[in-house]
Amino acid sequence: MVAVVVLFWVSLGALVWTHALYPLATWALALVRDRPVAKADVLPTVTIVVAAHNEEPVIVRRIENLRALDYPTDLVEIVVTSDASTDATEQLAADAGARIVGNPRGGKVAAQNHAVRKLSSDVVAFTDANSTWAPDALRMLVRAFADRDVAYVCGRLNVLADDGRNKEGLYWRYELSVRKAESRLDSVTGGNGSIYAVRRAEYVDVDPRFGHDLSLPYLMVQRGRRAVYEPEAHAYERATPTTGDEYRRKVRMFEHCWAIVIEGKMLRRLRPLYFVEIVSHRHLRYASGILHLVLLGTSIALVLHGTIYAVALGLQLGVLAAALVGVGIARYYVLITWATVQALVNYVRRGVPSTWDVAEGTR
Repeated sequence: MVAVVVLFWVSLGALVWTHALYPLATWALALVRDRPVAKADVLPTVTIVVAAHNEEPVIVRRIENLRALDYPTDLVEIVVTSDASTDATEQLAADAGARIVGNPRGGKVAAQNHAVRKLSSDVVAFTDANSTWAPDALRMLVRAFADRDVAYVCGRLNVLADDGRNKEGLYWRYELSVRKAESRLDSVTGGNGSIYAVRRAEYVDVDPRFGHDLSLPYLMVQRGRRAVYEPEAHAYERATPTTGDEYRRKVRMFEHCWAIVIEGKMLRRLRPLYFVEIVSHRHLRYASGILHLVLLGTSIALVLHGTIYAVALGLQLGVLAAALVGVGIARYYVLITWATVQALVNYVRRGVPSTWDVAEGTR
């Protein structure tokens, strides 16, 4: 029984810390321990890399959007690194003014790694084929590179409905607020694939199974640099059409996250504060599904042994009931939390593929 009680309190404490206390502590500490970035209106040479696999419906629009950015055209090159596209992606991109880098089928990150080896610009920026950037996005993104400690910058992804209205949920706004606080303290623990950039000299080839969003920030910190968030650099993407689509997307994403957590040596050579950030925001967050299963099981086992256990069980059942009847935030939280468990099962059973397919409904 003692072991069950310990598991109850450990799982409860870990969940409360990662979802509530850690964000609160981060926001509070950022108010008194701000580590500002020395931003300036710098204009480095930039190559914008778009990884693409069969993106025929959107690639021309993407290139046109990037060519229209408010940035000196002689300082920007647009490269489409094609992951063995079998449609007209490569020809359309070339006709639209992009340089094409061809690759055998190996996945998004393999295509990105191959493209960067061929570049010599000061900065390499990355984006997805289904994204759109604000006209000043690149200028805003590179401002942080005026600070010599900064090696990586990610911008702000805005999620839009089909009619163009903002469709950001509470969870996404919460995540962005934590990212902003982490950046002020030291470095972000994750980015997004829609808009980010890295100094070419600091770029590190990433395992094709891992992905840049989670890998590049901690790799930059391990090299003694900073990875920061620039909320004024805006990118836009359409929301996934259904909750089911979002669930499947999250499962695929968490599969890669588990591979990085287990195989990526994330905790080596980290500054103490960033070590706490990584464990709190990434390791414990990805373990949320497992922690919830432990908490539910121990709550059931202990329900007759104290009021606290009965209350804990009641709250958990209440959240599950709210999710079942379609209460928005409860349904989203339960599905995303369960996605971490499904992703871990998938990773253990078959590993993580490096290739990816077009995400239908976000074009």
